[in-house]
Amino acid sequence: MSNNAPLVVFRVLFGLLMAAESFGAMATGWLHRAFVEPRLTFAIFPFEWPKPLPGYGMYGWFAAMGLAAFAVTAGWRYRVSAAILAFLWTGAYLFQKTHYNNHYYLAVAVCWVMVAVPAHRRAAVDAARQRETACPRWLIVAFKVQLLIVFTYAAIAKLYPGWLNGDYLAVALGSRSHRPVIGPLLSEPWFQMFIAYSGVAFDALVIPLLWWSRTRVLAFVGLLIFNLFNSLVFKIGVFPYLVLAWTVFFFDPRTIERLFWWLPGLGRAPEREADSGPMTWPTGGLRYALIAYFAVQVLLPLRHYLIPGDVLWTEEGHRMAWRMMLRHKAGRVTIVARDPSTGETWQIDQTEWLTGKQRRRVATRHDFMYQFVQVLKADFARRGVPEVQIFAKDSKVTINGKLSGPLFDPNVDLARVDYHPFSHSPWLADPPPK
Repeated sequence: MSNNAPLVVFRVLFGLLMAAESFGAMATGWLHRAFVEPRLTFAIFPFEWPKPLPGYGMYGWFAAMGLAAFAVTAGWRYRVSAAILAFLWTGAYLFQKTHYNNHYYLAVAVCWVMVAVPAHRRAAVDAARQRETACPRWLIVAFKVQLLIVFTYAAIAKLYPGWLNGDYLAVALGSRSHRPVIGPLLSEPWFQMFIAYSGVAFDALVIPLLWWSRTRVLAFVGLLIFNLFNSLVFKIGVFPYLVLAWTVFFFDPRTIERLFWWLPGLGRAPEREADSGPMTWPTGGLRYALIAYFAVQVLLPLRHYLIPGDVLWTEEGHRMAWRMMLRHKAGRVTIVARDPSTGETWQIDQTEWLTGKQRRRVATRHDFMYQFVQVLKADFARRGVPEVQIFAKDSKVTINGKLSGPLFDPNVDLARVDYHPFSHSPWLADPPPK
């Protein structure tokens, strides 16, 4: 057994961060841009049957999510409030992918993990009558392993020429050179190359260094600087702070108790609640559930190796694989519809259907194109053209401002193609030579 202070403190911090994400989405206008403004929302395929609430209904959804997050923080009716938070956040994640971020997926995984773990038995409203100060030691280790997986895959994904030669960072940092104070530094080539190579080394080493007691404080300082830099420069929501909150699992529980002494009900655990003796693992169904969970976490990011083609070009296997901030992708496409019975053609006015960000996604991500084509097919069928043909003409995609070429085969009728998230789509054009 182990002192459960890290798990309890993480519950408090995680709940606060999820509440900040929920209410912040409303306050910053993100929610309006993602759910109210668009005529269409592009769901995570194949979960297209759950639909977001119409009109301003998603404001109620996110408000309920924020309140559930506060209940998780307080440890009030914890199992129920954690399950509500997990359900609502998963729905918000599946409803739309135009604004996809890796930390949204990480939050989905953690939300469901938090439903299952006993994080409410200390410093919680639910623990007012019965306070427990211990939890299984393997549970603390499992949280560490999860973060190790995230950072390890992030490091591996960076080992490609566009990152190592600074092409991506020249675009990503150069476009932010107007930022006060740090802006001029971001445009310096030497700084961009420093970030490129230190980023790979940092992602690969920071979690092992956190795990080792002799380098833990140094690794935490590095993680603090790294995440504050990402938050300041890239504006990626609560993800940097979620990673910092996660570090409670790497520190001695007594240290966590001293740092968070101000949490009501945390107190000091008896001396017997300490990491000692051999590790014991869960048994029965819980063991198989843990194995299944980590099998998904380890194997899902590898799926793009089984799909022909370059994942940077095709995006096949890109999501849910910890491929974070790797490339800048831009593009354009003209969509033409044709009635085969009359030969009449129409150029689709994409502004009638899509927001600016959605148009960029349709031009550069084939799953967006596939889903948009299904909408167009249904619309033409209602207008009396059930066998409409749809073509992607003048397609052009650039990666990091250099690699450039058509993404879609202009001669393929996209109204007749299939899409499978775990296999290659042969209707994509080959990438240009590098």
